[in-house]
Amino acid sequence: MGTAHRIPGYTYGEPQVEHSPVTIAELDALKETLLWTDSDDQALRMAGDVLTDQVGDVVAIWYDYVAAHPHLVAYFGPPGGAPDSEYLERVRARFEQWILDTCRRPYNDVWLDYQQEIALRHTRAKKDQTDHVDAVDRVPLRHIIAFIYPITATIRPFLSAKGHGEEDVERMYQAWFKAVTLQVALWSRPYAREGDW
Repeated sequence: MGTAHRIPGYTYGEPQVEHSPVTIAELDALKETLLWTDSDDQALRMAGDVLTDQVGDVVAIWYDYVAAHPHLVAYFGPPGGAPDSEYLERVRARFEQWILDTCRRPYNDVWLDYQQEIALRHTRAKKDQTDHVDAVDRVPLRHIIAFIYPITATIRPFLSAKGHGEEDVERMYQAWFKAVTLQVALWSRPYAREGDW
């Protein structure tokens, strides 16, 4: 994964990442619910190749979207305060890596563990701890779910940027949509009452 190990706060596969309570069987069932196929795995790998030199531009679009909505950018600062620019930049690097991880990492136990870590970093359990900042203490689940659409809708032009035919672009787009939805389903777990997920 290249320079991932130099990204501040990026702890994929490191021993301090706690084990996910989600089993591979539960992951497989979620993928089945999403009509996931081997073709989606192939399309995600293709998307990773297409996006690898575009991740900065993709995240810039997402950051512009967040910045244009005060209720979203508010999660990067203290209650009622201005967003912390250093916090935004540290998260940006991890967000760029997340694109590549979504496309290239095997969806195994290590990947599940990091999905749990990402989830916790949006909740009262761990928000702000990674970057040692004083910001609001959680991102409400409703905004994480709603973010599926902009994160998906904005990716298509980037998937089209390398001259692939429309059929391949559509395959990559649908696989991306499934992968984002899958991760948000996993990220919802810490928000659910025990036994309700």
